[in-house]
Amino acid sequence: MNTAEWIIVVILSVTLFIFLLCGIVLIIRLISISKEVKEVVIEGQDIAKNANGIVSNVKGMTSIGGTVEMFVDKYINPKLKEKMKEVKKEEKK
Repeated sequence: MNTAEWIIVVILSVTLFIFLLCGIVLIIRLISISKEVKEVVIEGQDIAKNANGIVSNVKGMTSIGGTVEMFVDKYINPKLKEKMKEVKKEEKK
């Protein structure tokens, strides 16, 4: 082979070697980043589940329907139960 051909072969070989090393390093970094991303996604899902629970609790306490339901359960139902007992006692007599 000619000297020019040897120089071209050496330059191409060194370039290929550098390219392969960069590719290997990049793949290793991407694998480690994907593991970290997976952990972040799992934590994000847990936070989202907790937030949904909190939202439903606050919604029940602040919405009109939740307030009315609480009012009915706390005040009206006991009074109705007492009246129903009185009506049943009168019917038995």
